Amino acid sequence: MSAALTAQSWLNHRPVSAGEDAPSWTQSPPTATLEVADVERAQGRIARHLGETPTQYTRRWGAWLKLENLQETGAYKVRGALNALCAQFERGDSRPVIAASAGNHGAGVAWAASQLGLRATLVVPEDAPRCKIERIQACGGTVIERGADFEASLDWAMELAEQTRSRLLHAFDDPDIIAGQGTVALELLRIDPATVVVPIGGGGLASGVITALRGRAIRVIGVQVEGVDAMRRVLHDGVGRIEPAPTLADGLRVKEAGRLTREICRHGLSDLVTVSEAEVRRTMIELARHEGLRVEGAGAVAVAGLRHVRNGRAVAILSGGNADPAIFDRLLGNQATRRLTRS
Repeated sequence: MSAALTAQSWLNHRPVSAGEDAPSWTQSPPTATLEVADVERAQGRIARHLGETPTQYTRRWGAWLKLENLQETGAYKVRGALNALCAQFERGDSRPVIAASAGNHGAGVAWAASQLGLRATLVVPEDAPRCKIERIQACGGTVIERGADFEASLDWAMELAEQTRSRLLHAFDDPDIIAGQGTVALELLRIDPATVVVPIGGGGLASGVITALRGRAIRVIGVQVEGVDAMRRVLHDGVGRIEPAPTLADGLRVKEAGRLTREICRHGLSDLVTVSEAEVRRTMIELARHEGLRVEGAGAVAVAGLRHVRNGRAVAILSGGNADPAIFDRLLGNQATRRLTRS
C-alpha cells in the first residue's frame, strides 16, 4: 500500500482490534452507528477529567450561550479527543496518537494524551495560527508543521501513522470523537432548549449534538460561513469537495465534510444556514464589547447564526476562544477607528 494515503482511502479501511497485526491507522468505518448511549458513555469517561462549561444568557441575542471557549484547552474539541483516547485505553490499546489539526483538535489530543500518559504528535498546516501551535505545545504535544491546509496535513499525518504504527485520530470523522463532542448537548438539557445552534466545519460537533438529542423535540441548526460551506454543498448540491475561501473562522475551513458526519447531518439537521464573513467579524466584536467574551472566528459563527433563527429558547455553542491576539486586537481597533471617523 502506498504511504501517500488519501483521506478517502483511509476512510475505506476496515477497523481492527487492539493488538491485531494490521495497519495501525485504521478506524471505525463511516457507516458506524451512533446512539445516545454512546454519548452517555462518553460523558461518563470525560467527567473524570473535565468539568462542565457554563452557560450565559444574553439579552442582546435573546438566547443562551454555551461557553466552550472556557473549556480546558479553550475549545470543545478536547471532549472528543479525551473520549477517543479513554475508549482506546478501555480496549487495551496504548499506542501513541497522531492527528492532523488546524489547532484546536491538536490541543485537545495533546491535553487528553497527557492525562493518560500517551505520546501525541500533531501535524498542523504551515499557516496555522501561532497561538494555536503554542497551545498544542503547552498541552504536551509535539508539533510538525506540514501542508498548505488541513487536508494536506492529514495526508502527512496518515503517512507518519503508517510508518510509526500509531493511532491516527481524525478531527471529526471518527465515532469516538463524535460521541465525545455530543456530551456538550447533554449539559444543555437543564436549560430545556427548543433549538441548539452549532457551527459546522467537518461536522463532528453537529453530529455529536444530533446524536445526543435524538428522540427529543429539540431542533439542531447548523451554521456555516459563506464560501466555507463544504457540508452545505455536499448535502444540497452533491458537491463532495470544495476550495474554501479565506476566513476568520479558520477552525471550520475544510475542503470536505466527513463521510460519517454528512450522513448524520443529512438525517438530523433541522436547518443549515450560512453567514457572511462580515457577520462573523461583527459578532466577534459584539461578543467582546457587550458580553465580555473573547472568542475565535469559529466560536462566533453559531452566535452569528442566531440572527437567522426564529425560535425561542435557543442556545448557541461558542465552540472556541483561541483567537489570534493580533487579529483580535486589530478587529477591535479597526471598529474603534471607524466610530471615530463617523463622529
